[in-house]
Amino acid sequence: MSDEIVYPPPTGRPLGTNRTFTICATFVIPILRAFTKRDWSGRENIPASGPAIVISNHVSYADVLFFAEYLYKSGRAPRFIGKKSVFEIPIIGRIILAAGQIPVDRESATASKALEHAVACLKAGHLVGIYPEGTLTRDENLWPMVAKTGAARLAILTHNPIIPVAAWGTQKVLPRYGKRPHLLPRTKVSLRAGKPIDFSQWYGKADDQEALVEATAFMMARLTEMVSDIRGEKAPAIIFDPRTSDLPRTGNFKKKQK
Repeated sequence: MSDEIVYPPPTGRPLGTNRTFTICATFVIPILRAFTKRDWSGRENIPASGPAIVISNHVSYADVLFFAEYLYKSGRAPRFIGKKSVFEIPIIGRIILAAGQIPVDRESATASKALEHAVACLKAGHLVGIYPEGTLTRDENLWPMVAKTGAARLAILTHNPIIPVAAWGTQKVLPRYGKRPHLLPRTKVSLRAGKPIDFSQWYGKADDQEALVEATAFMMARLTEMVSDIRGEKAPAIIFDPRTSDLPRTGNFKKKQK
């Protein structure tokens, strides 16, 4: 890297919080709790300090709010890698940027910059959150789909394990690509963190595409198994692959199909 990116180490309680993050949490969390119920478990798997990578499945725009609260209440204020367009929304974009979140221009030549920022965050000791699918799942029944290789590559480059967090129920609060939340009756939102996934067998292979695909499939199989458990349903044998689909890779595919 030409100009090395450097982040200050995380401070505060929860670890990694800053003034903007704290203000947002103070206002947003009570609202979330007023309209939803919690089914949270596995928080002992979220490390109290030190660098860490967390991933989750993506079924609703509301996911990130509940995921951030889950991590915040577990003692960590995360640094999420999110799509650049969200950071361009007036006022909201400035707020989440001030809260320390990381924008990425998906499907672009500059997307690799997000990886550099994520590496720098981990070097500083932050907890980095990633949705490895890169967008809301295209699977018709909301199962995790074939993911991008970025999260696995980050774990292999930095020698950090990945902590999978399965999520379910957020799609009832705000349906996939929906704009109107369903606030009543109160919906149960389930989040469960699993044991860290060890990527040591792929160390030294961060530029090996075949190894990255293999590591990503291994990671997503673990996450899908956890999602299956909290849903109480068996996951499909064939995983939806957006690369072989006619659907657009990003954005509201339902809107574009009309």
